[in-house]
Amino acid sequence: MMIEQLSELYGRQIPSRDVSPSLLTNSAVCRRPAFDGAYCQRCGQSADRRSTTLPNGAIYCPHCIQMGRLTSNDELCTIAEPNQFTSRLPALTWTGVLTTLQAECSHRIQAAFEQRQDTLLWAVTGAGKTEMLFPGIAWALEAGLRVAVASPRVDVCLELAPRLQAAFNAVDQAVLYDDMKGAYQYCQLTICTTHQLLRFYHAFDVLVVDEVDAFPFASDPGLKYASEQAKKPNGALLYLTAIPSDWLQRAARKGELVMTYLPIRYHGHLLPEIKVVRTRDWRAKMHQGRLPDRLVRQMRENFTHRRRFLLFAPHVADLPALKRALELTFPGETVVTVHAADPERHAKVSRMRSRELNFLVTTTILERGVTFPEIDVFVLGAEDQVFSTAALVQIAGRAGRSASDPDGAVRFYANQLTEVIKTAQQQIKFVNRKARRIQHDSVRPM
Repeated sequence: MMIEQLSELYGRQIPSRDVSPSLLTNSAVCRRPAFDGAYCQRCGQSADRRSTTLPNGAIYCPHCIQMGRLTSNDELCTIAEPNQFTSRLPALTWTGVLTTLQAECSHRIQAAFEQRQDTLLWAVTGAGKTEMLFPGIAWALEAGLRVAVASPRVDVCLELAPRLQAAFNAVDQAVLYDDMKGAYQYCQLTICTTHQLLRFYHAFDVLVVDEVDAFPFASDPGLKYASEQAKKPNGALLYLTAIPSDWLQRAARKGELVMTYLPIRYHGHLLPEIKVVRTRDWRAKMHQGRLPDRLVRQMRENFTHRRRFLLFAPHVADLPALKRALELTFPGETVVTVHAADPERHAKVSRMRSRELNFLVTTTILERGVTFPEIDVFVLGAEDQVFSTAALVQIAGRAGRSASDPDGAVRFYANQLTEVIKTAQQQIKFVNRKARRIQHDSVRPM
C-alpha cells in the first residue's frame, strides 16, 4: 500500500518505492540506504551474496522478506517522531487495585521508564504483568510520549488490545499485525506483533516487549534488533518474560538491564506443578481410535466433576486422529480442535472462554496469552521435540490462574521423561521455592 500521508512516516522506516513521489520531495523525509554493505538496515542481519544476488546485481535480505522484499537498491524513508499527541489527564481509566507485591514491582517499572532504563521483568505466568504496566504507561502517555506494547504472537496482541483499550479508553490506539483489516494509523499507543517493529525506527519513548521467550522472538536475532531500533535512542525498553533466556540473564548480570523478579501470582498462590504420566505408543493407539487409559480415566473424572480442561497435542497433523479417538471414546462430548492456521480459532477460543465447551484440543497456539478460569491442563505427547522448556512451562501456567481456583491440575502424558520435561518441572519448583520465601516480602531487584 502506497504511503500518502506524512504522519504515516512518523517514526517508521518504509522502502522508498512504497512512498508517494510527492512525499519523497518533502524536506522532513529522511532517506538512508537499505543496506550497509551486506547488512540489512531493517533487521540488522547479513545477506549471503552467493544466494541473494538478483539479476540486476543488487542483493536482497532473506531474513525479513515477509515484510516485503528489501534490496540494496532501495532506500528507507522516515520522519523523526514528533510526538504530536493531545494530552488527556488522567490517562488511566482502569479502576483495579494492585497487590502490595504488584504495586512495588509496578513502581520499579515506572521508575525505569522515567529514567529511560532498559529493564527485564521476570514474573511467573499469572503474576498480572499487564496490570503492573498500567501506571508506567499512564505516566508516559500523560507526558506526551509514544508507547508500544509488542508480542511475538497475534493471539496475544488480540488479547492485550481490549484490555489496554479499557485501561486507557481516551487514548487513540493502533493494533498492528500481518493481514490486519484497515490501514495503518499514527497513534500514541500501539499494540503490535514483534515483526511489525521492523517497520519502526526511533519511534517509541517506551517500548514493552512481552513474551520474549516465545517463538519467533526467542530464535530470531532480527526481531531483537528491531525492538532496539524501534525505540528512541533515549527511550526505555522493557522485556517481559516468565522464563528469561541466557542472553537476558547475562545482560542483567552485566548491568545492561535492570532486573525485577516476581515469583508469585497475583492471588498469592504457587504455580501448579507438573505431574508426568508415562504412556506407551500413544500415537499408534490414537491412530487406532484409542487413547492412553490413564488419560481416559482423568478425562472421565473431569467430566464427572464438571472440570473443564485444555488438551494439548504436539502437531496439527495429530489433531484429526485425536479428534476421532476422542469422539469414539466420549460419544456424548463435543470435540473442538484449534491451531494457528485455523480460520475459526478466535471464535473457538471465545466459545471456550464463555464456557460453551467442556474442553478444547489445541496445539501450542494456546500455550500463552489466553486465560480460562478454573481449568486443568493435559499434554499428550509431552516428550515431542516441538515442546521447548519455555513452552511446557507456559502450558502448565494456563492452570490455576484464577483466585477462585488456584490449584488446577497439570498432567503431562509422555512416552518418556525427557530432559526438557525435567527442566520444566525444575523451573516451576524453583520459582515456587522463591515464592515461599518472599510471600510476605517486597519485590526486589536481582
